[in-house]
Amino acid sequence: MHAGKIAAGLHLVATPIGAARDITLRALDILGNADMLAAEDTRNTRRLLDIHGVMLGDRRLLAYHDHNGAQMRPQLLRALQEGASVAYVSDAGTPMVADPGFDLARAVISKDLPVFAAPGASALLAALCVAGQPTDRFFFAGFAPNKTSARKKFFAEFSQIGATLVFYESPKRAAASLRDMCEIFGAERPAAFCRELTKKFEETCRGTLAELAEEISGRDSVKGEVVIVLGPPLEKEVVQEDVDEALRAALSRLRVKDAASEVAEAFGMARKEIYQRALELKEDS
Repeated sequence: MHAGKIAAGLHLVATPIGAARDITLRALDILGNADMLAAEDTRNTRRLLDIHGVMLGDRRLLAYHDHNGAQMRPQLLRALQEGASVAYVSDAGTPMVADPGFDLARAVISKDLPVFAAPGASALLAALCVAGQPTDRFFFAGFAPNKTSARKKFFAEFSQIGATLVFYESPKRAAASLRDMCEIFGAERPAAFCRELTKKFEETCRGTLAELAEEISGRDSVKGEVVIVLGPPLEKEVVQEDVDEALRAALSRLRVKDAASEVAEAFGMARKEIYQRALELKEDS
């Protein structure tokens, strides 16, 4: 795609999460030449355009956010149906990730209109880069609920996922979330606390959840955007006596096949191995 020749359709444009120079050349082309711009916060977008010398001219810059999305979507859809190129940017980072652009993109796709991604900065990917945890498999869980009981229940949904977990968090709730994570995921689980990524006061703290909870709870305040990265669940040492005890209990109420499946899942072991041991225990009994 060349400057001045922006294809008709919705362009989801990633913007810097801190360092203004993290903008891509393609993003500048789109922002400088799209027929219409939509932004979660027009003030932030105007500031970004000014920093990079992008002239808005007589083009329209419309506000599109959680509170006015339903009212604004018909106007944007109409422009797209008429063949316009529309650039949408969120406050910072990649649209569609914890962002109101999701409903807009879904509406455009439902009308069989083109949608393009102009990739760039993302707090999710930046945190994974510096956290020091495995990145071959990761699960992005977004923001946890505000209330403690709901937050613990939310965390529990991800406790059995065998991958690195990534959460966004408010600085005001960061300490409370880390304490809840200790309870749900285990205090010894490795993690990283990432704050103000790509900005002047960028900080990454690494350690166990217990260490991070103690560190952040001891601060007078926490400022800036926060990403918490949890490493995969720690491997538990399997004791054969524990497996046998669980198998005997399962065999007392289930068929061998079902008992083996239940225990294999509980201990994270191969079902074939557990099935063979279940047969041995049944014969002994």
